[in-house]
Amino acid sequence: MNFMNVLSLLGGLGLFLFGMKIMGDGLEKAAGNRLKKILGYVTHNRFLAMLAGVVITAVIQSSSATTVMVVGFVNASLLSLGQAVGVIMGANIGTTVTSLLLSVKIDFAAVFACLGLLLTMLPKKYNTARQFGDICLGLGILFVGMNTMSSAMKPLQTWDVFKNAMASVDHPILGVLVGTLITAVLQSSSASVGILQALAGEGLISLRASMFILFGQNIGTCITALIACSGTNTNAKRAAVVHLLFNLIGAVLFTVLTVMLPVDQWIISLTPDNLRLQIAFIHIIFNVVTTFLLLPLAKLLEKIACLLVREKFASPVEAEPMRLQYFDARLLKTPPIAAAQLFKEVQRMGDIALNNLTGALACFEQWDEARVEEITANEEVLDYLNKEITSCLVEVRGLDLNEKDSHMVGTLFHVVNDWERVGDHAVNVLDAARIRKTEEIKFSGKAVAEIEKLSGMVMSQLNTAMELFQTQSSDPEAFRAVEDAEEQIDDLTEALRVHHVERLKNKKCSAKNGMLYLDILTNLERIGDHAENIATSTERLVPVANKW
Repeated sequence: MNFMNVLSLLGGLGLFLFGMKIMGDGLEKAAGNRLKKILGYVTHNRFLAMLAGVVITAVIQSSSATTVMVVGFVNASLLSLGQAVGVIMGANIGTTVTSLLLSVKIDFAAVFACLGLLLTMLPKKYNTARQFGDICLGLGILFVGMNTMSSAMKPLQTWDVFKNAMASVDHPILGVLVGTLITAVLQSSSASVGILQALAGEGLISLRASMFILFGQNIGTCITALIACSGTNTNAKRAAVVHLLFNLIGAVLFTVLTVMLPVDQWIISLTPDNLRLQIAFIHIIFNVVTTFLLLPLAKLLEKIACLLVREKFASPVEAEPMRLQYFDARLLKTPPIAAAQLFKEVQRMGDIALNNLTGALACFEQWDEARVEEITANEEVLDYLNKEITSCLVEVRGLDLNEKDSHMVGTLFHVVNDWERVGDHAVNVLDAARIRKTEEIKFSGKAVAEIEKLSGMVMSQLNTAMELFQTQSSDPEAFRAVEDAEEQIDDLTEALRVHHVERLKNKKCSAKNGMLYLDILTNLERIGDHAENIATSTERLVPVANKW
C-alpha cells in the first residue's frame, strides 16, 4: 500500500464525513419545525420517547448528533432526564439505517449526487425542494466517499502486516478496544461502521472480528456526548452518562454472547454472500435487542447516572442563577426550537424585572435588608441576561427561520431592552427607598397615598403587558387597556407633579422630600412607557403568529 492509497483512504473518509454533515444539516432544516411536535409527544411515555429517538436519528443519520441535541434539550429544560433516556435508546436504533444503505449493491452515489445537484440549482422560492436537494447531495457525497475508501483498501489484501493485524482483532477485548478507539477519534459511529464495511467488502476482515470491533464502536460513539456535556447542568451530564451506560452494557452483553455462542454463524446463514449486509444486521440486532432489554430498566439507569453524577447544591446567596436556563448553544442546530427557547428566556427576564419592581416598592414602604440583597443580585442577573439573550438573538436571526419565528426573534430584541430598562427603574426606586431610610425622610399620608395609587396603576399595566406577551394574545381590548392605562398614568403623574409644586410653594414639603418624591414619580411613569412598548411589540407579533 503506497502513499497515494493512504491519501485516497483519508480523502474518502473526508468525503464520507462531509457528505454526512451536508445531509444532516439539510434534514435538520427540513425537520426543524416538526421536532417541536415530536418533543411534545415524548412527554407521554418512554416508548414514545424511544420512537422519537429512532425517527430523529433515522432522519439526521447520526446518533452522536441526536445525543448531543438531547443533552442540549435537557440542559435547556426541554426534556427531563427520564424522557431523554428513551430518546437516547431510540437514537441507537435509528443510526443503523446508514449501515443498511451501505450494504446494498446499488450505485447510490451517482443517483443521489445527480438528483441533489439538480434540486439545489432550483430558484430560492422552491425552498423545500432545495432542502431535499441538500439531503440527496449529502447522501451522494457520502457514497462517493465510501467507494473511494473501498478502492483505497484493495491493496491491503496482499499486505501481510495488515492481514496479521486483522487476524489478532479476533480477540474479543482487543476488537472492542480497537472499535472504541476508532469511533472516539472519528466521533461518528456511522463513519466507523462504514470503514468496517469497506474492509469487509474487500475481504480484509472476518465477520467475527468485525462484530467485536462493532461492539466497541457503539461505546466509542459516546465520546461526542461526553464532550458536549461539559459546562451543562447536572441532568444534562446524567443524560450523557446514560448514553455511555447503555452502550457499555450492550457491548459487554453481546461480547459474552458472541464468545459463548456461534452468533456469527447465525448471521452468515441470513445472508451468506454479503459481508457488508451481515455487519449491518449485527449492528441492527445489537441496538434493537439492547434497547428492548434496557428500556424497562430505564429507571435503574437513571438511578445509576444520578449516583455517578451527584447534584451540586446551589449557593443560597444568589437569588437567580447567572446563566441562561432555557437556551443552550446546541439548540442552534434546530432553529425553530432555539427561537422558542429564547422566547422563554425573555419571559424569565420579565418575571425577574417584575419581582424586582414589586420588591423595590415594598422596600420603599418598609425597608427589608434580605429583599434588598435579592434585588441587587437579580439586577446583575438582568444585566447578564440582556447581554446574553441579545447575543443569542443575533445568532439565531442568522439561521434559516420561517416567517413566524423570524418575526418573533426581531420582536424579542425590543422586548429584551424594555425589560432591562424596567429593571433599571426598579433599582432607582430601591435607591430612593434607601435614601428615605438612611436620611429618615418622612412623607405625609397624602404623598404616600399618591405614590401607592400611581404604583398600583403601573403594576397593573405591567402585569397586563406581561400576560399579553406570554400568551401572545390577540385580544384587542387588552391592548387597548394597556394604552388607556398609559394615558391615565401620564395624566396622573402630571397632576401629582402640579400638586407637589403647590405643596412646595406652601412650604408643606421640604426640598429634599420633594426631590425624592419627584424621582419616584418619574421612574414609575417611565416604567409605564416600557409596559406600553412591550404590549405594542406583542401586538405586532400576533398577526404573524395567528397565520400559523
